[in-house]
Amino acid sequence: MKLGLLTAALPDLSLEEVARWSHDNGFDALEIACWPAGGGTGRRYAGVSHIDVDHLEPKAVRSIMRRYHLDISALAYYPNNLDPDTDARQAVNDHLKRVIEAAQQLEVAVVGTFVGRDQHRSVDDNLEDFARVWPPLVRFARDHGVKVAIENCPMLFSADEWPGGRNLAYSPAIWRRMFEIVPDDNFGLNLDPSHLVWEFIDYVRVVRDFASRIFHVHAKDMEIDRDGLYEHGVMSLGMGWQVPRLPGLGEVRWDRFIGALYAAGYDWVVSIEHEDRNFEGNIELVQRGFVVARNALRPLIV
Repeated sequence: MKLGLLTAALPDLSLEEVARWSHDNGFDALEIACWPAGGGTGRRYAGVSHIDVDHLEPKAVRSIMRRYHLDISALAYYPNNLDPDTDARQAVNDHLKRVIEAAQQLEVAVVGTFVGRDQHRSVDDNLEDFARVWPPLVRFARDHGVKVAIENCPMLFSADEWPGGRNLAYSPAIWRRMFEIVPDDNFGLNLDPSHLVWEFIDYVRVVRDFASRIFHVHAKDMEIDRDGLYEHGVMSLGMGWQVPRLPGLGEVRWDRFIGALYAAGYDWVVSIEHEDRNFEGNIELVQRGFVVARNALRPLIV
């Protein structure tokens, strides 16, 4: 197993600067952000383009990674692939295909993304939409020798994402239905245990039950604000009491989670996803956060 990081939290650094710092601070791999260059976004840590797939220079990227002895664990692009706005959906689906093509050119096995969701429609309605949109996307990835790893974040953090969130793939029951619709062996999970904490889902059992579908792993922690939970209750679906933290600063038992990954035969990268507001504000503070997470996880990952 290897320890890496998602580059999206360092938008003001170039890929080479991120790679140099990561190498110097003991990381093994990068999950590289590939949003459309110059596209921008209103969502924190999205819209970052450390590889511009529309103007890809594979030799230059490979040279950087070789220079700093780093692997690329995955290319990262996490939009709403089931956006109810048809033009927006087409744009993100098209960009996802370009990220997949870039992964093939860079010989990267995994692309991480979201299924997406129309937040105002039911799970069943969204699964019908999923059955139209996703089979051809997964076939496209298969034809390019790429695995698609879906992160399990519900994308429900604020009132504008109410009531259903913007990512359908948040629970074992839904994953099973997705894998029935798309049984292809290049379609799986980018598993993040932090979201399972506030959903009251056993993340160790998830590793056992979905071992063959885990293509990539995100390391993010979760604090449950007990006062916020008291005030808002579970019917608020996490709003007001789920607080993203860096690994080691929340409620995930990383020894148990990493132990389950070892037992399941997972042998790829655990990628730190930095969304901790206590370590934001400048580059040095973000980097300090990555070091805090590294120190929590490195004794478990060899």
